[in-house]
Amino acid sequence: MIYLTLFLVFLEIGAVSFGGGYGMIPMMRDACLSHGFLTEEQFMDFIAVAESTPGPIAINMATFIGSSQGGFLGAFLATLGVILPAFLIILLIAAILRNLLKYKGVQGFLSGVRPAVAALILATAVVMGLRSIFGIGSVSDSFDFNYKGLIILAVLVGVSLGSKYLLKKKASPIVLILLSAGLGMLLYGAF
Repeated sequence: MIYLTLFLVFLEIGAVSFGGGYGMIPMMRDACLSHGFLTEEQFMDFIAVAESTPGPIAINMATFIGSSQGGFLGAFLATLGVILPAFLIILLIAAILRNLLKYKGVQGFLSGVRPAVAALILATAVVMGLRSIFGIGSVSDSFDFNYKGLIILAVLVGVSLGSKYLLKKKASPIVLILLSAGLGMLLYGAF
């Protein structure tokens, strides 16, 4: 039964999400918490792992969550569920509706969806930030300040800004991920 649930949950996420992987994260969070797949903390850990591994974050998340719940078959079905709608829609658009973007209705739809996707991504960042730094996951949670998380955030922002203004180039995401991993291991006692 878990296999069918994983497939259907991720099929729904893939079918109704707009904005790519980051736009899917709020829906994945809600689905994982409501179905009891993961806790809030586990979900945030999965995001960190999915973001730091190669590939699209939504597919990585679906694979990791499916694997945690149903092994290899769970990973396969969750991944299939999340990519199947986009694959079929793109196939349909490529085969039938080649000049779709020239229609005002389609342009209006996409213009309306963009702010919603930006709001979903921003809301996810705010929720993750509040949870990571202040320990607040819901209105009823008590304040639990995480100074180690704030130190890591400050170092990453400092490196990003320093690179941008002193070196005149963006900091490499790979360097930032490795730096944050090293700081996490150092500050949270892995050494």
